[in-house]
Amino acid sequence: KDGKSFVDGLSEMRIETGETETGMQQLEEIMAVAARSRSVASTKMNAQSSRSHSVFMLHLRGFNEETGAEVHGALNLCDLAGSERLDRSQVGSDAKRLKETQSINKSLSCLGDVFNALAQGASHVPYRNSKLTYLLQDCLSGDGKALMFVNLSPTAESSNESLCSLRFAQRVNQVELGKATKHIQYKNR
Repeated sequence: KDGKSFVDGLSEMRIETGETETGMQQLEEIMAVAARSRSVASTKMNAQSSRSHSVFMLHLRGFNEETGAEVHGALNLCDLAGSERLDRSQVGSDAKRLKETQSINKSLSCLGDVFNALAQGASHVPYRNSKLTYLLQDCLSGDGKALMFVNLSPTAESSNESLCSLRFAQRVNQVELGKATKHIQYKNR
């Protein structure tokens, strides 16, 4: 929509900004719906394992009545489900959990491919290889900034997964997105 990446099946909700109390109530309701929609299950690795990624996109618009300038921006907050080794999570006997694990690992692999292409300055970046990377294309395509936090398990049993996460973070750190640009339109006054 409007020249931006769009994935079918997503919901876009308008928040009332003129009245703070109403807007905050609407936001809390939306966040509650999102939390209920997120898939969480128990595995051998994690009692509260995220079985899906969660992406929250906040689109902002500001208007300067004196100059007629209208500014657009977006803030994307992504909580990515962690990759899992099938032998550690032991979800192989549960077809649904196995499919979730495979989907999580595939989308994270596709995200890694995008970061590799960006780091190498490749002429083609494979944003369309997963819904996750396609959705994040606008904020990773040189028109925005990105910040990543990596959560690690402090247990010795998880040292291999922690090392993989740190290597992934190192690859991401090699990416230079460029300078973010302002999106200003001037309306007739």
